[in-house]
Amino acid sequence: TRRTEPFKPLREGKASIYCCGVTVYDLCHLGHARSYINWDVLRRYLIWRGFSVTFVQNFTDIDDKILKRAEEENSSMDAVSERNITAFHQDMDALGILRPDRMPRATRCLDGIRDLISELEEKGAAYSADGDVYFAVMKHAGYGKLSGRDLSEQQQNADGRVADAEEARKQHPFDFALWKSAKRGEPSFPSPWGEGRPGWHIECSAMVRQELGETIDIHLGGADLVFPHHENEIAQSEAANGKDLASVWLHNGMVNVGGEKMSKSLGNFTTIRALLNSGISAMALRLFVLQANYRKPLDFTTDALDAANTGWQGLNTALKVGEKHAKVLGWGDQTRNDINTTNNNDKDQLVALKQQFIEAMDDDLNSSGALAVLFELARPLRSLANQLNRRERHQHAATELENLHHRWILLTELATAIGLKKEDGEHPKEEANKDKIERIESAISARQHSKSIKDYAEADRIRKELEEMGIELIDKPGGITEWIRH
Repeated sequence: TRRTEPFKPLREGKASIYCCGVTVYDLCHLGHARSYINWDVLRRYLIWRGFSVTFVQNFTDIDDKILKRAEEENSSMDAVSERNITAFHQDMDALGILRPDRMPRATRCLDGIRDLISELEEKGAAYSADGDVYFAVMKHAGYGKLSGRDLSEQQQNADGRVADAEEARKQHPFDFALWKSAKRGEPSFPSPWGEGRPGWHIECSAMVRQELGETIDIHLGGADLVFPHHENEIAQSEAANGKDLASVWLHNGMVNVGGEKMSKSLGNFTTIRALLNSGISAMALRLFVLQANYRKPLDFTTDALDAANTGWQGLNTALKVGEKHAKVLGWGDQTRNDINTTNNNDKDQLVALKQQFIEAMDDDLNSSGALAVLFELARPLRSLANQLNRRERHQHAATELENLHHRWILLTELATAIGLKKEDGEHPKEEANKDKIERIESAISARQHSKSIKDYAEADRIRKELEEMGIELIDKPGGITEWIRH
């Protein structure tokens, strides 16, 4: 409908989700990371909100690109697929993405694919021609409802073009292949129409029905799949089943490099492995992705990644304080989170922040709004952590420490709800950033010393120097100075 609506699952308290997976001919790039991080956040958030989620994501392991790669390597379709399926799991695990509940493969769903094609043929929605089988788009009245395309306009635009042999076999220029007859030297499978292999679109329709049934709650994919893949998937599934394929369709925006979509065909892609090996941590990459709405384009630049890395270091510092300094802070129970036991001011603030987080995520997964809540929760915790990391004696009363404990537990809960978890290891970029933080903290200590000896001119000079670096100081009661980066 292209508008936000309340999520009403088919079965109360349950959510069935199908996500279009990768074609396994190469390593995954940042565009894939963006997609699967976004959908991992959707899944985690629904679980956090109390839904029982069944998440299915497929592998496309029959495809021209896989065959081409196998030919280049003097290998086989199975060998290329297996290698890249293993690599996919390694990359997704490294990014902290939950593994799907089930991951069907096209090669293991051939019976379902053949059955679905036969049903379409029996209903007059498909026809065979010289060993190929095509879906008749004019037989499906709702064709174009997802993408907003008008078949009559497309027909006019197609008039006058030169038809090749395949086009000549079609009843309509936009009919698409459900089954392709075997070509010499390529893998093929038996069928009522002769040896061949399935078309891309029918694979997903069959795997959805096999794993989740005729109608599901949510169907996911990239914006580049709206047409023709998802449009065709809808047409063939609904023509066969007589039911809506999915209640909700969500599509993530593309990652852009220099104004162009990141893709393997353009050669402007960066693999997930290369990014992680360069020193960007998995959580910094997740933060980078979540700073933009999932539907919007995401511009990939070194500066943007560095900014995300800096932001993550602040959050990570706050997330680690509860475990790293629990003993000195007297934080025994690390799971208890009864906000009502805090004092009124803090209780009201924490309740409001939790509700703000929920409202942001409920609003079409407004992850940037959710991150704003995390940064708000983290600010005093980060200041406390920096103080303790310098081995300074903290100046907080017991009641204030208890309130900070509740704040830390809530921060951990909300961060986990969107897949952000503390990282203990140091990365090259983290070490460089750590040096910057140490210089800032050193300057703040020097300023505090200048104020203590009433050298206010020097204190003002240090403040101005930090402002020029984009650092704003916030003086608080008790001689505490916090800082934020602009």
